[in-house]
Amino acid sequence: MELVILGSAGGPQPHPGKAAPATAVVVDGDIHVIDCGNGVGRQIVSAGLALKDLRSVSVTHHHVDHNADLGTLVHLAWTAARCEPVDLYGPAPLASMVKQYLELNAPDIDHREALGRPALSGLFRPHEVSGPGTVHDTDGVRISAGIATHPPMPSYSYRVDAHGLSVVVSGDTARCDEVAELSRGADILVHEAYSPDHLAEFMSGSNTRIERLQQHFAQAHTSAEDAGRVATAAGVRTLVLWHLIPWQLSDQEYAAQAARTFDGEIIVGHDLQRIPV
Repeated sequence: MELVILGSAGGPQPHPGKAAPATAVVVDGDIHVIDCGNGVGRQIVSAGLALKDLRSVSVTHHHVDHNADLGTLVHLAWTAARCEPVDLYGPAPLASMVKQYLELNAPDIDHREALGRPALSGLFRPHEVSGPGTVHDTDGVRISAGIATHPPMPSYSYRVDAHGLSVVVSGDTARCDEVAELSRGADILVHEAYSPDHLAEFMSGSNTRIERLQQHFAQAHTSAEDAGRVATAAGVRTLVLWHLIPWQLSDQEYAAQAARTFDGEIIVGHDLQRIPV
């Protein structure tokens, strides 16, 4: 079992050197993706993985930096010789989003199916998540969803268990007890992190009012220091800081903030980083 950080930046704006939020948990060669921001297909192959091994995609919520390539990822896996269905998990309206993706891309799909590929629609197997609990339990891999706090969007965190090992990915969330409970005893917690002291400094060029942005982050995101508190409450072995805002802040600064409240191993996530579980 291996954790791969496919993209570590936070927010929809593309950044040099850091891809949009995406992670993968690889179990026995099968790739289970959690969140799929723009460019995730390229990140998978850049990490040395094969798109045809894509097994499932879990979307935490429907913000563009987390779901932009949901349809595209399965589409690209299909062109890379994937023939078996890919399970998709996420909040409503996941099923209608898949339907609309297939309609939007019909010209390309029709052409490639005419060349002899199996129907792409058969690779999409959407399952809408409407509450906490097990969403996937196949071939020794269990994926569980837990409530995350990210107003105004319905949002979930996901836990992957296999071979007695476990990884949790928080998605976007304020510090909340539900994520800590989902992470109880996990080997690795991948948790979003931002630095309140540096938000205004690095977001000054945004077209959003800084005061409103700060208010939103306080209600819907987690500081690195609070990510440490969640990791401590859950009793995890390793905390991986991910979805970093601002991305320009040094690894040392992020780690130092989390270390104020968590004394376990802290890793500041980087694109294409492969972490054994």
